[in-house]
Amino acid sequence: MSDSYPPYGGQPDPNATPWSGPPAQQSGYPAYGHPGQGQPAHLGAPFPPPPQKSNKGLIIGLSIGAAVILLLALCGAGIAFALAGGDDEPDPIASQSTPAEGGGESPQPGGENTPGPQESTPQEAPPNNNAVTARYSSDFSSVCDGSPILNAATYTSGGSGAKAYTFSNNPERLTTWSTRSVSSSKSYYARSTEFESVSVVGCLKFVEGSEGEPRKCDYKDSDDKPVSVSYISSRYTLTFHAAKTAEKIGDGGTVNAPANRCPSFISYNRTTMKAYAAPDAGSIEAALDKFLS
Repeated sequence: MSDSYPPYGGQPDPNATPWSGPPAQQSGYPAYGHPGQGQPAHLGAPFPPPPQKSNKGLIIGLSIGAAVILLLALCGAGIAFALAGGDDEPDPIASQSTPAEGGGESPQPGGENTPGPQESTPQEAPPNNNAVTARYSSDFSSVCDGSPILNAATYTSGGSGAKAYTFSNNPERLTTWSTRSVSSSKSYYARSTEFESVSVVGCLKFVEGSEGEPRKCDYKDSDDKPVSVSYISSRYTLTFHAAKTAEKIGDGGTVNAPANRCPSFISYNRTTMKAYAAPDAGSIEAALDKFLS
Protein backbone atom coordinates (compact mmCIF):
# COMPACT_ATOMS: atom_id res chain seq x y z
CA MET A 1 0.00 0.00 0.00
CA SER A 2 1.32 3.41 -0.87
CA ASP A 3 1.37 6.26 1.68
CA SER A 4 -1.13 9.13 1.30
CA TYR A 5 0.44 12.52 0.92
CA PRO A 6 -1.28 15.75 0.07
CA PRO A 7 -0.80 17.13 -3.32
CA TYR A 8 1.85 19.67 -3.79
CA GLY A 9 0.78 22.88 -2.07
CA GLY A 10 -2.38 21.42 -0.62
CA GLN A 11 -3.57 20.63 2.88
CA PRO A 12 -3.94 17.13 4.10
CA ASP A 13 -7.42 15.80 4.54
CA PRO A 14 -8.19 15.56 8.20
CA ASN A 15 -10.48 12.59 7.63
CA ALA A 16 -7.89 10.54 5.80
CA THR A 17 -5.97 7.93 7.63
CA PRO A 18 -3.02 5.94 6.42
CA TRP A 19 -5.13 2.82 6.17
CA SER A 20 -8.49 4.18 5.16
CA GLY A 21 -7.74 4.84 1.47
CA PRO A 22 -9.16 7.81 -0.41
CA PRO A 23 -11.75 10.13 1.12
CA ALA A 24 -15.27 8.83 1.35
CA GLN A 25 -17.74 9.71 -1.37
CA GLN A 26 -20.32 12.28 -0.62
CA SER A 27 -23.25 10.13 -1.56
CA GLY A 28 -25.33 8.33 1.05
CA TYR A 29 -24.02 4.91 0.09
CA PRO A 30 -20.59 3.54 0.79
CA ALA A 31 -18.31 2.96 -2.14
CA TYR A 32 -18.26 -0.51 -3.61
CA GLY A 33 -15.61 -2.62 -2.04
CA HIS A 34 -14.90 -0.20 0.84
CA PRO A 35 -16.54 0.31 4.22
CA GLY A 36 -19.20 2.92 4.24
CA GLN A 37 -18.98 6.26 6.06
CA GLY A 38 -19.37 5.86 9.73
CA GLN A 39 -18.52 2.16 9.72
CA PRO A 40 -15.34 1.02 11.28
CA ALA A 41 -12.75 -0.42 9.00
CA HIS A 42 -11.72 -4.04 9.47
CA LEU A 43 -8.37 -4.26 11.01
CA GLY A 44 -6.02 -7.17 11.55
CA ALA A 45 -5.00 -10.14 9.36
CA PRO A 46 -6.68 -10.68 6.01
CA PHE A 47 -9.34 -13.41 5.52
CA PRO A 48 -7.89 -16.88 4.98
CA PRO A 49 -8.25 -18.26 1.47
CA PRO A 50 -11.22 -20.62 0.90
CA PRO A 51 -10.39 -24.27 1.54
CA GLN A 52 -9.20 -26.15 -1.54
CA LYS A 53 -11.81 -28.57 -2.83
CA SER A 54 -10.88 -32.28 -2.62
CA ASN A 55 -10.86 -34.46 -5.85
CA LYS A 56 -11.45 -37.66 -3.89
CA GLY A 57 -15.13 -37.84 -4.79
CA LEU A 58 -14.42 -37.28 -8.48
CA ILE A 59 -11.76 -40.00 -8.51
CA ILE A 60 -14.12 -42.47 -6.79
CA GLY A 61 -16.89 -41.65 -9.29
CA LEU A 62 -14.60 -42.10 -12.27
CA SER A 63 -13.33 -45.43 -10.86
CA ILE A 64 -16.86 -46.74 -10.40
CA GLY A 65 -17.81 -45.64 -13.90
CA ALA A 66 -14.76 -47.36 -15.40
CA ALA A 67 -15.54 -50.57 -13.47
CA VAL A 68 -19.16 -50.56 -14.76
CA ILE A 69 -18.02 -50.03 -18.34
CA LEU A 70 -15.46 -52.85 -18.02
CA LEU A 71 -18.11 -55.18 -16.53
CA LEU A 72 -20.55 -54.39 -19.36
CA ALA A 73 -17.82 -55.02 -21.95
CA LEU A 74 -16.97 -58.39 -20.38
CA CYS A 75 -20.65 -59.39 -20.27
CA GLY A 76 -21.09 -58.41 -23.90
CA ALA A 77 -18.03 -60.40 -24.94
CA GLY A 78 -19.28 -63.44 -22.99
CA ILE A 79 -22.70 -63.28 -24.67
CA ALA A 80 -21.11 -62.93 -28.11
CA PHE A 81 -18.80 -65.88 -27.39
CA ALA A 82 -21.74 -68.02 -26.26
CA LEU A 83 -23.74 -67.16 -29.39
CA ALA A 84 -20.76 -67.83 -31.65
CA GLY A 85 -19.88 -71.04 -29.87
CA GLY A 86 -23.43 -72.34 -30.24
CA ASP A 87 -22.98 -72.61 -34.00
CA ASP A 88 -20.28 -75.28 -33.58
CA GLU A 89 -22.49 -77.65 -31.62
CA PRO A 90 -23.99 -80.54 -33.64
CA ASP A 91 -27.70 -80.67 -34.21
CA PRO A 92 -29.58 -82.81 -31.71
CA ILE A 93 -30.15 -86.35 -32.84
CA ALA A 94 -33.60 -86.66 -31.29
CA SER A 95 -36.23 -84.05 -31.86
CA GLN A 96 -38.56 -82.90 -29.13
CA SER A 97 -41.89 -84.66 -29.02
CA THR A 98 -44.88 -82.57 -29.99
CA PRO A 99 -47.03 -81.68 -26.94
CA ALA A 100 -50.45 -83.31 -26.89
CA GLU A 101 -53.25 -81.15 -28.19
CA GLY A 102 -54.66 -78.99 -25.44
CA GLY A 103 -51.64 -79.33 -23.18
CA GLY A 104 -49.05 -76.57 -22.99
CA GLU A 105 -46.42 -78.37 -20.98
CA SER A 106 -43.88 -80.89 -22.18
CA PRO A 107 -44.04 -84.30 -20.48
CA GLN A 108 -41.64 -84.67 -17.63
CA PRO A 109 -39.37 -87.70 -17.21
CA GLY A 110 -41.12 -90.37 -15.20
CA GLY A 111 -44.56 -88.87 -15.88
CA GLU A 112 -47.52 -90.59 -17.45
CA ASN A 113 -46.91 -88.92 -20.82
CA THR A 114 -43.25 -89.89 -21.05
CA PRO A 115 -42.78 -91.92 -24.25
CA GLY A 116 -41.01 -95.22 -23.85
CA PRO A 117 -38.10 -96.43 -25.98
CA GLN A 118 -39.00 -96.61 -29.65
CA GLU A 119 -38.05 -99.86 -31.40
CA SER A 120 -37.13 -99.53 -35.05
CA THR A 121 -38.57 -102.19 -37.30
CA PRO A 122 -35.84 -103.40 -39.66
CA GLN A 123 -36.80 -103.67 -43.29
CA GLU A 124 -36.95 -107.17 -44.64
CA ALA A 125 -33.80 -107.82 -46.62
CA PRO A 126 -33.89 -109.86 -49.81
CA PRO A 127 -32.69 -113.48 -49.50
CA ASN A 128 -29.34 -112.54 -51.03
CA ASN A 129 -27.73 -109.77 -52.98
CA ASN A 130 -28.36 -111.49 -56.30
CA ALA A 131 -32.15 -111.56 -55.95
CA VAL A 132 -33.99 -109.93 -58.85
CA THR A 133 -37.53 -108.91 -59.70
CA ALA A 134 -38.77 -110.56 -62.88
CA ARG A 135 -40.35 -108.48 -65.61
CA TYR A 136 -40.58 -111.28 -68.18
CA SER A 137 -40.77 -115.06 -68.10
CA SER A 138 -37.20 -115.26 -69.44
CA ASP A 139 -35.95 -113.55 -66.25
CA PHE A 140 -36.64 -116.80 -64.39
CA SER A 141 -33.51 -118.27 -66.00
CA SER A 142 -31.58 -116.30 -63.33
CA VAL A 143 -32.62 -119.01 -60.86
CA CYS A 144 -30.29 -121.42 -62.70
CA ASP A 145 -27.41 -119.00 -61.91
CA GLY A 146 -28.38 -118.84 -58.22
CA SER A 147 -30.48 -115.65 -58.27
CA PRO A 148 -33.86 -115.81 -56.50
CA ILE A 149 -36.93 -114.21 -58.10
CA LEU A 150 -38.51 -111.84 -55.59
CA ASN A 151 -41.94 -111.78 -57.24
CA ALA A 152 -42.18 -115.53 -57.89
CA ALA A 153 -44.81 -117.72 -56.25
CA THR A 154 -43.85 -119.54 -53.06
CA TYR A 155 -43.12 -123.23 -53.46
CA THR A 156 -44.92 -125.59 -51.10
CA SER A 157 -43.62 -129.02 -50.25
CA GLY A 158 -44.98 -131.72 -52.56
CA GLY A 159 -45.32 -129.36 -55.54
CA SER A 160 -48.97 -130.24 -56.16
CA GLY A 161 -50.51 -127.57 -58.39
CA ALA A 162 -47.19 -125.75 -58.90
CA LYS A 163 -46.39 -123.97 -62.16
CA ALA A 164 -42.95 -124.47 -63.72
CA TYR A 165 -40.55 -123.10 -66.32
CA THR A 166 -37.55 -125.00 -67.74
CA PHE A 167 -34.32 -123.62 -69.22
CA SER A 168 -31.17 -125.16 -70.78
CA ASN A 169 -27.76 -123.59 -71.29
CA ASN A 170 -25.78 -123.49 -74.51
CA PRO A 171 -22.76 -125.83 -74.78
CA GLU A 172 -20.71 -123.07 -76.40
CA ARG A 173 -22.01 -120.35 -74.01
CA LEU A 174 -22.66 -122.00 -70.67
CA THR A 175 -24.06 -118.84 -69.05
CA THR A 176 -26.65 -118.35 -71.76
CA TRP A 177 -30.02 -119.97 -71.06
CA SER A 178 -32.89 -120.76 -73.43
CA THR A 179 -36.50 -121.59 -72.63
CA ARG A 180 -37.63 -125.21 -73.08
CA SER A 181 -41.35 -125.37 -73.68
CA VAL A 182 -43.67 -128.08 -72.45
CA SER A 183 -47.14 -129.06 -73.60
CA SER A 184 -49.88 -126.58 -72.74
CA SER A 185 -52.01 -129.53 -71.59
CA LYS A 186 -49.80 -130.09 -68.57
CA SER A 187 -51.04 -128.86 -65.17
CA TYR A 188 -47.68 -127.17 -64.49
CA TYR A 189 -47.72 -125.27 -67.80
CA ALA A 190 -47.65 -121.46 -67.44
CA ARG A 191 -47.96 -118.86 -70.18
CA SER A 192 -45.20 -116.30 -70.56
CA THR A 193 -47.51 -113.65 -69.08
CA GLU A 194 -48.24 -115.75 -65.99
CA PHE A 195 -44.68 -115.74 -64.65
CA GLU A 196 -45.70 -114.51 -61.18
CA SER A 197 -47.60 -117.80 -60.65
CA VAL A 198 -44.46 -119.89 -61.29
CA SER A 199 -42.83 -121.44 -58.21
CA VAL A 200 -40.56 -124.11 -59.76
CA VAL A 201 -37.72 -123.73 -62.25
CA GLY A 202 -36.11 -126.71 -64.03
CA CYS A 203 -32.46 -126.14 -65.01
CA LEU A 204 -30.91 -128.31 -67.75
CA LYS A 205 -27.14 -127.99 -67.52
CA PHE A 206 -24.92 -129.24 -70.32
CA VAL A 207 -22.62 -132.10 -69.35
CA GLU A 208 -19.18 -131.23 -70.67
CA GLY A 209 -17.50 -133.98 -72.66
CA SER A 210 -20.83 -135.63 -73.49
CA GLU A 211 -20.81 -134.71 -77.20
CA GLY A 212 -21.52 -137.54 -79.65
CA GLU A 213 -20.31 -138.09 -83.18
CA PRO A 214 -21.34 -135.09 -85.32
CA ARG A 215 -23.92 -135.59 -88.08
CA LYS A 216 -23.38 -133.65 -91.30
CA CYS A 217 -26.41 -131.64 -92.31
CA ASP A 218 -26.53 -129.65 -95.55
CA TYR A 219 -28.41 -126.36 -95.83
CA LYS A 220 -28.49 -123.13 -97.78
CA ASP A 221 -27.68 -119.91 -95.95
CA SER A 222 -29.48 -116.59 -96.25
CA ASP A 223 -27.52 -115.85 -99.44
CA ASP A 224 -28.75 -119.13 -100.92
CA LYS A 225 -25.26 -120.58 -100.77
CA PRO A 226 -24.82 -124.23 -99.71
CA VAL A 227 -23.36 -124.82 -96.20
CA SER A 228 -22.52 -127.99 -94.29
CA VAL A 229 -23.20 -127.98 -90.49
CA SER A 230 -21.98 -130.48 -87.88
CA TYR A 231 -25.05 -131.43 -85.84
CA ILE A 232 -23.96 -132.76 -82.38
CA SER A 233 -25.77 -134.77 -79.71
CA SER A 234 -25.07 -134.41 -75.97
CA ARG A 235 -26.50 -134.89 -72.47
CA TYR A 236 -27.93 -132.58 -69.80
CA THR A 237 -28.49 -132.83 -66.06
CA LEU A 238 -31.92 -131.65 -64.85
CA THR A 239 -32.36 -130.10 -61.39
CA PHE A 240 -35.41 -128.43 -59.86
CA HIS A 241 -35.25 -125.19 -57.86
CA ALA A 242 -37.69 -123.05 -55.87
CA ALA A 243 -38.06 -119.90 -57.92
CA LYS A 244 -38.39 -117.57 -54.92
CA THR A 245 -35.25 -118.77 -53.12
CA ALA A 246 -33.21 -120.44 -55.92
CA GLU A 247 -32.70 -123.40 -53.56
CA LYS A 248 -32.45 -126.84 -55.09
CA ILE A 249 -35.55 -128.88 -54.27
CA GLY A 250 -35.15 -131.97 -56.48
CA ASP A 251 -33.34 -133.89 -59.21
CA GLY A 252 -34.73 -134.71 -62.64
CA GLY A 253 -31.96 -137.02 -63.73
CA THR A 254 -30.17 -137.02 -67.09
CA VAL A 255 -31.88 -135.78 -70.23
CA ASN A 256 -30.51 -136.66 -73.65
CA ALA A 257 -30.15 -134.21 -76.52
CA PRO A 258 -30.34 -136.58 -79.53
CA ALA A 259 -29.10 -135.68 -83.00
CA ASN A 260 -30.72 -138.60 -84.84
CA ARG A 261 -31.80 -136.58 -87.85
CA CYS A 262 -31.16 -133.18 -89.27
CA PRO A 263 -33.83 -130.61 -88.34
CA SER A 264 -35.66 -128.55 -90.98
CA PHE A 265 -34.20 -125.35 -89.57
CA ILE A 266 -31.01 -125.02 -87.59
CA SER A 267 -29.00 -122.36 -85.75
CA TYR A 268 -25.28 -122.81 -86.02
CA ASN A 269 -21.99 -121.13 -85.21
CA ARG A 270 -20.62 -119.47 -88.34
CA THR A 271 -17.06 -119.83 -87.03
CA THR A 272 -17.09 -123.50 -86.02
CA MET A 273 -19.97 -124.53 -88.30
CA LYS A 274 -21.36 -126.54 -85.37
CA ALA A 275 -24.88 -126.86 -83.96
CA TYR A 276 -25.96 -128.72 -80.81
CA ALA A 277 -29.19 -130.69 -80.50
CA ALA A 278 -31.76 -129.49 -77.91
CA PRO A 279 -32.71 -131.57 -74.85
CA ASP A 280 -35.51 -134.02 -75.53
CA ALA A 281 -38.91 -132.43 -74.72
CA GLY A 282 -40.51 -135.79 -73.86
CA SER A 283 -37.83 -136.54 -71.26
CA ILE A 284 -38.31 -133.07 -69.69
CA GLU A 285 -42.06 -133.54 -69.36
CA ALA A 286 -41.62 -137.02 -67.90
CA ALA A 287 -39.29 -135.65 -65.21
CA LEU A 288 -41.70 -132.78 -64.40
CA ASP A 289 -44.65 -135.20 -64.20
CA LYS A 290 -42.80 -137.32 -61.70
CA PHE A 291 -41.58 -134.43 -59.54
CA LEU A 292 -44.80 -132.38 -59.45
CA SER A 293 -47.32 -135.23 -59.27
